[in-house]
Order: sequence, then structure tokens, then C-alpha cells
Amino acid sequence: MFGKDIGIDLGTANVLVFERGKGVVLDEPSVVAIEQNSGEVLAVGEEARRMVGRTPGNIVAIRPLRDGVIADFDVTEKMLKYFLDKIGVRSFWAKPRVLICVPSNITTVEQKAIREAAERSGARDVYIEQEPKAAAIGAGLDIFQPSGNMIIDIGGGTTDVAVLSLGDIVTAASIKVAGDKLDMALVNYIKRKYRLLVGERTSEELKIQVGTVFPGARDVGMEVRGRNMMTGLPQTLEIRSAEVYEALDESIREMIAAVRSVLERTPPELSADIMDKGIILTGGGALLHGIDRRFTEELKVPVVIAEDPMRAVALGTGKMLEHLDRVAGIRTGRGRRLR
Repeated sequence: MFGKDIGIDLGTANVLVFERGKGVVLDEPSVVAIEQNSGEVLAVGEEARRMVGRTPGNIVAIRPLRDGVIADFDVTEKMLKYFLDKIGVRSFWAKPRVLICVPSNITTVEQKAIREAAERSGARDVYIEQEPKAAAIGAGLDIFQPSGNMIIDIGGGTTDVAVLSLGDIVTAASIKVAGDKLDMALVNYIKRKYRLLVGERTSEELKIQVGTVFPGARDVGMEVRGRNMMTGLPQTLEIRSAEVYEALDESIREMIAAVRSVLERTPPELSADIMDKGIILTGGGALLHGIDRRFTEELKVPVVIAEDPMRAVALGTGKMLEHLDRVAGIRTGRGRRLR
């Protein structure tokens, strides 16, 4: 009996699963809550995310993926097993074929770890593909034509930039500056300026609710609560959009520099295509207020946000599952294992 075909966007912040014939069937945070003494998994996904920063000493909420790769192999395996069981694609008689997307600069060792975690979670065959390619396909680009397409995929752990043509990546860059680093930049800014300690969840909410990366594009405020470093007591203060812009500016400049480096290495004919078509933004970072305007102004190239940026990679895996033979560079789990 043959198992189902599923595509997994194994993200630092979220895991999305696409089941062939059904679409995106799971979208959960990449968080696992574990009892430290016994190693028992207490919660996975959204339920575990709500525990971050709020657990007693014997319980720890772990994000097993960092910068787009596995930081804790055993916990990643447990998380994948839980998600596969939750959507009902794993059984004794029928194991699924799994296509997993990874950052473009992943090493052979890191790729092997992801493959083995998927196999031990119950996959029959494991396919590895690069995230920018899946994101471009999921955003609706036809990357198989002899024409240049450019994608910027801003996830939780990495920002992947790639120019694609004839079904493969021509030039690319991947930097570990993305959603997580933006959150930490905001945490450090508030700590440095106000001597106030706030959590990552607070900084993420602040980034979404009042943040902007385009100067003067937004002027709203939000109250944040934290612990005063001087008194040790709880404190509330208001942070405004201009301050978020200031906190995030350095990280945004690093992203822009990575995009410029890719454009500089792109063949002239493909550069002309990109000027005509523009650059597509995908990933959770694409929803950051003003980021398309900032990139357009800095790069002098039209930059537009994909229709469904959060799900672009997962949707791309779905299309790849339907045309596995057509996708260049794919490696099956048989005969060409990275061992």
C-alpha cells in the first residue's frame, strides 16, 4: 500500500504541511514543551508556544530549529512525529513520501540531519529542496522558462534571496538575519534605551502591531510591559513606530545588502527580466509594514509582496509533489542518500 505525498515547510518559527489533494493541512509554531526530568513531551505547536517564557522550572519550551536548521535532533523528531500523527498521514502499513524545504546555504551535514529526522518520524522516502525555489513556485512564478525571476523569502531564521531561471537557482544568498533577529533587535533596543527587559513574544507583537521599516510610514504606539532592570519591578511604557524603525534599521540594511550582492552577480539578461517583472517577497517577514516600499526605494527595482506570503513555500511544495520528475535538483531518499 502506498502512502500519501506531503510537503513540509520546516521553518524556524512555523511548520506548515501540505498534503497532496488537500492543500495546507497544518500550520503550527515550531515549539515543543518538555518536562526536563523525564523528557516527556507535554505540548507541541500553538499550545507549546503559549508556554514560552511562562513555564515553571521543570518545564522548558524549546524551539528545536534555529537559523533554518536542526538545533535539537531528538526534539525535532518528536515534533515531526506529532504533526504527522495529527494530520493522520502516518501508519504502520502506509508511510508518506515527504518533500522538505531547506535554506539555500544548508550544509551536507545539516541536510543529512533533516533527512534522518524525517525518516525516523515515519517517512518512506525523503526529498530535499531549496526554499527559494519552492517559494517562487508557490508565489505563482513560472521558474521553468528561460527568463529571470527573483525571490526574497524572509522566514524566522533565515532570509533567502535567489534568482531563478530554467527551473533552477542561478545566483543566491542566505543570511541568518530574519524574523528572530528582528525580534531580538527590538528586545535589545528597549533594554538599552529604557533599561526594561521584555520577552520575545512581546517584541514580536510590537513589531507586528506598530512596527514599520519605511521612515514616516506609520505613527502609532503600543504599551509594553516588562521588568525594570534598575528596580527589578514591573513597568509599563509606550513604544512608537519611529522607535521600532530605529531598532530594526540595521537588520533591514543587512537584508538589502544581501539582495544587492545577488543582483550584482546576476547575468545582465536576467537582470533585465527582473527589472520588468520586479522582485517577489515571501515569508512572514514580507508582512512587515513598509518593507516592500523600503526595498523598492533602496534597490531601484519594483518589489511586491506575494499573494499569500506566509504559505508560499508550503504551496510550492504542493506543486512540486505533482511534478516531481520536472523539478531539477531533487534528491530522492533511495540510492542517493547523503550518508
